[in-house]
Amino acid sequence: MLLHGARKLDADGILDDFWMVFAGDTIAATGTGSAWQALAPSIPAEERVDARGGWVTPGFVDVHGHGGGGASFDDGPDAMRIALDAHRAHGTTRSVLSLVSNSLPDLVASLRHVAELTERDPLVLGSHLEGPFLSPLHRGAHDPDHLAHPDPASVEMLLEASRGTLRQITIAPELPGALDAIDRFVAAGVVVAVGHTDAGLELTRQAFDRGATVLTHAFNAMPGIHHRAPGPVVAAFDDPRVALELILDGVHVHPDVARLCFVAASQRVLLVSDAMAAAASHDGEYRLGSLDVTVVEGEAVLSGTQTLAGSTLTLDAALRTAIERANIDPVLAVRALTASPARALGLDERLGYLRTGYAADAVLLDAGWHATDVFADGERLA
Repeated sequence: MLLHGARKLDADGILDDFWMVFAGDTIAATGTGSAWQALAPSIPAEERVDARGGWVTPGFVDVHGHGGGGASFDDGPDAMRIALDAHRAHGTTRSVLSLVSNSLPDLVASLRHVAELTERDPLVLGSHLEGPFLSPLHRGAHDPDHLAHPDPASVEMLLEASRGTLRQITIAPELPGALDAIDRFVAAGVVVAVGHTDAGLELTRQAFDRGATVLTHAFNAMPGIHHRAPGPVVAAFDDPRVALELILDGVHVHPDVARLCFVAASQRVLLVSDAMAAAASHDGEYRLGSLDVTVVEGEAVLSGTQTLAGSTLTLDAALRTAIERANIDPVLAVRALTASPARALGLDERLGYLRTGYAADAVLLDAGWHATDVFADGERLA
């Protein structure tokens, strides 16, 4: 497949009149100008994409999302497929499937479903356990009845169920046994994130020194920045090993605060959807794990409360908010959707750039930053 004529935008910068050729699941050649015309006769007309007037970026990598299109990743294989399709239409080509706190048997079943899907679909990068090892003081939209301490038996049960596909886990480091659990998950190759926590600066730093490398949805479900108690966000700002998730829907974090995050850690921000089932769907009544959620004008809250319950965000919408409302440089904004999440997962030698030898994942966007065409592994998704 040949794409030509777009403005290329990735972490390497902006190039006008860009072209690239996909060979199978890999970018085989790239360039600018008219050199693509010499290649065109060898490529069928239906495999040539004229992208003039638009942008082309790498495929978006979402390391934290719970569902979309009316379906939740907690609800089994069919629901997982519906939700993935909804986000792929908006530019997300690689996904980590996030699961909310639930009973251990239910989490084991969900991890097994994700493991089976990961084996069949290379665009699924594995699972993210956002719970059950969270602080009850900052539980957000997690059922308090399903929160637990990370005892060794539970840790081993979850690792075994995932069959090596547990990609990320969020842990509150103040829980009994949490630091030892971080050691175990890191040793198993799992990315550990600090989140839903009451930890302060020093304890968060201890968690990072034990191997945690992500802050789950920075500013949300944790102490804020106080001039005498800097908290976990400042600990993450100060540590070059640590990436910071950001839900940039204009609701979870004010755009001005998001800009502060990019100033402090410009190449370590991960724009995530944290999307629940109503993303790319409609307002109404939903479930998130075992809890009821009401969505009004795109804002999801636990029914009968003002507690945010994930977002209805797609990643092309996050890009629009970053550029148009938070005034983030487009190169940094796209990095936060592509190269930075790939790096946080240890996959940046294959994903996140429009370079020869990288995965043939690309998103075409119009002048308003809406995804219009999506490719993954060289195949058109939407």
